[in-house]
Amino acid sequence: MTTTTPPTPSRPAIAAAPGLRDRRSNPLREGALIAGRDLLHWVREPWGFVFGLAFNLMLVLMFGFLFGGAIEVPGEGDYIAFLLPGMFALAMLFGLEATMTAMAEDSKRGITDRFRSLPIASASVALGRALADLANSVVGLAVLMIGGLLIGWRPTTGPAEIALGVVLLLWLRFALLWVGIFLGLRFRGTGATTAVQVLVWPIGFLSTVFVSAETMPGWLGVIAEWNPVSATATAARELFGNPTGVTSGWLAEYAVLAASVWPLVITLVFLPLAASAYRGLRR
Repeated sequence: MTTTTPPTPSRPAIAAAPGLRDRRSNPLREGALIAGRDLLHWVREPWGFVFGLAFNLMLVLMFGFLFGGAIEVPGEGDYIAFLLPGMFALAMLFGLEATMTAMAEDSKRGITDRFRSLPIASASVALGRALADLANSVVGLAVLMIGGLLIGWRPTTGPAEIALGVVLLLWLRFALLWVGIFLGLRFRGTGATTAVQVLVWPIGFLSTVFVSAETMPGWLGVIAEWNPVSATATAARELFGNPTGVTSGWLAEYAVLAASVWPLVITLVFLPLAASAYRGLRR
């Protein structure tokens, strides 16, 4: 007489359940924890942030007091009042290479791979970096605004308009964060970081940050007007009650709309690209 032993349930069947980790995870909570880790690095090594902020303040002082007397604002108005909102927008762009460098370094040192091995959602790592960089940008923008107040810049509108102007500046920064995250995951070499640092300059200066597009040659003015940094700078000037340097054209009427739509388009393009680059990482 023989007996048959019932088959033992296969243990890998449990582990093979797709998406089990993600269903139990909380991307917002996990992203906040990872953001705390990134912020702790800034607290321990604050010099990159401090030097970046000092560089922006130096540009304000140089253009405001060294060149400002020779620059006229179309439609009249004080140049310092025109310059400061543009510098706020430019500061949102200048942080792009820092985000790229941080993501690239985490990837090269294997930190990103360690995160990938944990039972957390795939979006948590990039979201954590975005939250940390955004918090960094809030502090940097606050310091720049205080510095502007000390040298004579004044917003002349109400609290609601000023708050909306700040939100649009941070909205641009949030969109550009995904560009930096994607580039950091996709291109991890030193040469790529240097190339981005070089490219940020013409993008920032080929805008209405320092001068009005109406003072540029026709074709150059059109390019400057369609720059997302120009849209945010002009919208911030309008909402802060400062001279916009725009007397006619679509930017004079739709600056706030353009400053809302441009970052949305950038986010819709680069957030999926960043997610795809993260999923495509190999150990």
